Amino acid sequence: MFNPEIQFRCTIIRGKAKTDLDNLLPKYAKIIQEICPCSKDEFPRIFNEQLEKIIGGIKKTLDNHRTEIAGKLFGMYYYDNNNTVYPSERTLRFLENEDQPAFFKDICIKFQFPNGMDSIQTIEEKISQNISIRQFPFILELLHIAKENDIKITKDEIAYFVLNSLEVLQSKVPAIQVYEKIIEYRNLGKIVKVEVDEKASSFSMQHINEQLNLLELANLIRTDHKIIHLNPYEKIAIDYIRSFHDKKPSFDVYQYSFSSLEDRKKLLHEWQIYFSSVDKGGIELFSTSINAIQFNVEEKAPKISEFDKIALGDDGENFVFTYEKEMVEKYDKRLINKVLLLGKTRGLGYDIQSIFADGSEKSEFVHYIEVKSTKRVTVPSEGIDGWIDAITLTRNEWIAAEQHSNSFSIYRVYFTPEKIIVYVIRNPFLKNQERLVKCTPINYRFDFSLKSIDLTFEKV
Repeated sequence: MFNPEIQFRCTIIRGKAKTDLDNLLPKYAKIIQEICPCSKDEFPRIFNEQLEKIIGGIKKTLDNHRTEIAGKLFGMYYYDNNNTVYPSERTLRFLENEDQPAFFKDICIKFQFPNGMDSIQTIEEKISQNISIRQFPFILELLHIAKENDIKITKDEIAYFVLNSLEVLQSKVPAIQVYEKIIEYRNLGKIVKVEVDEKASSFSMQHINEQLNLLELANLIRTDHKIIHLNPYEKIAIDYIRSFHDKKPSFDVYQYSFSSLEDRKKLLHEWQIYFSSVDKGGIELFSTSINAIQFNVEEKAPKISEFDKIALGDDGENFVFTYEKEMVEKYDKRLINKVLLLGKTRGLGYDIQSIFADGSEKSEFVHYIEVKSTKRVTVPSEGIDGWIDAITLTRNEWIAAEQHSNSFSIYRVYFTPEKIIVYVIRNPFLKNQERLVKCTPINYRFDFSLKSIDLTFEKV
């Protein structure tokens, strides 16, 4: 008989707020891309130096970013038997597609209790309690059962009946039984809440919120007034991930001897190799559509978007192409044929050729536009240091920026649930000379702040 009142606080690596995690991901990725391969001995120093230039901070804070978040929680790098550090498969895929929810989906499918992220002491504590679960597939299965029965599950119920319930964490209770117990408690009028004696509610729910943040960053759920909603536009990814709800964790922590120093080191290293690799079955299932990003829990029926039919990576170009055509048409309908989509033409260094159409004497001058788009669950925000984002430019793109100078712009497109935001940066080559942006030849990493933005437009 399932007894949810047997509670156990099963913690995870301390992360950051949801928006902070979304903001940090591209920063980490660009640094790792720039400095790896790198020796294991040199990696901490070089990573910290690069991150300090961007966000500042003391060594302890920078170490935490490198080891706890980028390394353990995100699985963004690994080191081989020769002690060389490499970008993880997950990082390389993100650098290729800039699909932040897809990155977090891959984390959700690989996440488990117990794992090799924790300290040895914490791992031993979980093993002593016989904990063994793939919690994110389990949560998605529970939410799926509830949705099939037209029942909405709350954050407090997920916390109490799943993520803080010892028997569930031990994989002793199937999802359908958890659902039935939730309904039983509701019928009895029992109110549930995870609480730790003499601790603030923020402490009691911290480990719960951080796990649910990962599901939200993966765009699989939305939380609205403490109700958890499945994202119907992510059905393919959700169905795939939840199919593992009753499967044992893929990485067997129990096979290692904790009395052996060599085995403990082996556990941590082999977990890093496992967790930093992508889930092969989910590679083609985790890409994020525009409809999926813009899902609103108040929708009565699925909406149709032309962008959902566009191949991954092309959606930003098509959005800007549509915007430019509309802008030029308003200026002069006869000039709409001046707007050309050229992203498939190799070697140009830009995606769209348009005109400025701004009412100035240069309105009909050619405007060369390079589009860089990304999808993320939170709206990008400026940190204390004023640094926002980084993009990767090819050699051809940077040459085009220099060659066309004031006629060249970068359009940075963010597809978010709240709105679509476009930052327009004109003449990035000059801005680099003026140190309003920083372009590092790796390819070319382009860091920018709000001071460099010439125009912003949004679509809600």
